[in-house]
Amino acid sequence: MKKRESGGLVYSTEQGRMCPDCRNPAEACTCREQPAPAGDGVVRVSRETKGRKGKGVTIVTGIPLAGAELKAYAKKLKARCGTGGTVKDNAIEIQGDQRDILVPILQEQGWTVKRVGG
Repeated sequence: MKKRESGGLVYSTEQGRMCPDCRNPAEACTCREQPAPAGDGVVRVSRETKGRKGKGVTIVTGIPLAGAELKAYAKKLKARCGTGGTVKDNAIEIQGDQRDILVPILQEQGWTVKRVGG
């Protein structure tokens, strides 16, 4: 097991706490941001009930956004559907079967959208 080098600046009186990985101020840290997942360019909309005690959720995967942008877009989609939901593993989960509402909204963004499953 490799031991991590700890020769970086950890705190500075000028800029406050520093990130030990990218050596930027903690507010401007760039190493924790995840890039948008490189997919095949297709946004998939599916319905799933597994592990939810029979309750169905609509899952949207393949959206070329990451981090805060994805969460903000998920908030817009939830508001348009009038339901709750969450973002997990770069996929948006929206409560209920909302595929008929979501597909046209996603196509308006110019993305290729496919309905997956029944």
